[in-house]
Amino acid sequence: MTDAPVPRRTGPRRAVQLLGGLVLYAASIVMLVRAELGSMPWDVLTQGLTRVTGWSFGTVTVVLSFVVFACWVPLRQRPGIGTVANVVVIGALLDPFLALAAHLPDPLPRPAAIGLVALGVLTNALATALYVGARLGPGPRDGLMTGIVARTGWPLRLVRGSIEVVVVAGGWVLGGTLGLGTLAYALAIGPLVHALLPRLTVPVAPWSPAGPSGPSGAEAAAAARADR
Repeated sequence: MTDAPVPRRTGPRRAVQLLGGLVLYAASIVMLVRAELGSMPWDVLTQGLTRVTGWSFGTVTVVLSFVVFACWVPLRQRPGIGTVANVVVIGALLDPFLALAAHLPDPLPRPAAIGLVALGVLTNALATALYVGARLGPGPRDGLMTGIVARTGWPLRLVRGSIEVVVVAGGWVLGGTLGLGTLAYALAIGPLVHALLPRLTVPVAPWSPAGPSGPSGAEAAAAARADR
């Protein structure tokens, strides 16, 4: 992906795109959690930790984000505005969104639950393409993956797969929900984001304030696997 000079007017667009993507990301997490057919890999771990600690889902998400963020230090990753916004916006919205989702029938009819999983995966793909495409910095979990790849030279698929196996296994042991939704997300998110990201990536001129703190084209493509 080649950066091309663009007017400074893209700044507001990038900010709005980042915020919109993060709001949709929080909504997509809640859709899969509420469907109770299996959550996204990192959210399986969050659910497990929520059961163990008694903390709210949003609180555990924020704490876990800071723990992952701390792992950036030895990897010499540099955060951007989007990195901080990722933690704050998603963490702040999860509990209110979950409270709204609690008004849905419990349990959900199976067709409704499957439909909610499908909508959640589609929404997550759009959300990921929006916030990654804004190029204002990767989320903590994306930065961990790209940082390990950059420092070790290991294949992206190997790093991604290893991280997700560890977090899913740990979350499942602690009581997180693993199931159809987790599998559907794993299979569909890559192709969906791959199709959406080129259409939503904002070109950044060399002078852009995103500069070294924003993800490069290669990093954006890597982050497109859609884990926050």
